Amino acid sequence: MKIAKEKVALFHYTLKNDAGEVLDSSEGESPMAYLHGEHNIVEGLENALEGKQAGDKFEVVVEPAEGYGEYDESLVQPVPKEQFGDHPVEVGNQFHADTAIGPRVVTVVAIDEEGDQVVIDANHSLAGENLHFSIEVVEVREATKEELDHGHVHGPGGHVH
Repeated sequence: MKIAKEKVALFHYTLKNDAGEVLDSSEGESPMAYLHGEHNIVEGLENALEGKQAGDKFEVVVEPAEGYGEYDESLVQPVPKEQFGDHPVEVGNQFHADTAIGPRVVTVVAIDEEGDQVVIDANHSLAGENLHFSIEVVEVREATKEELDHGHVHGPGGHVH
């Protein structure tokens, strides 16, 4: 069976950056499972998986436009420290925030010398990066009615609610 819309695919992966550093991997873990055609993984990887079947191994480079997007300087901005309430704020902290473009995880990238302005970055940590995937397709199966209704995989390797 080949990977196509409304099929569940399970695959092992290793993700590296342009420098060859491993950013993420399923090695030693259960394979990643997703429902094809529901945009549950980055677009470029989903496109590359189309038509593959169990046993296929391949490499693909996903450019930012089909990964986590280009880095957008307008998503880096100062905010008053008081917006963080009683939460301790340090460079590198991440917070969930409601932004003009919807809910985002933002990262604190700087705090001014007076400590009253905090610079946050709402870009994904991999925005602007080429994503180098090594893939091994482990299984392709029919999606259950429940998975199709919910738009994602249930059970091992998928979401459980």
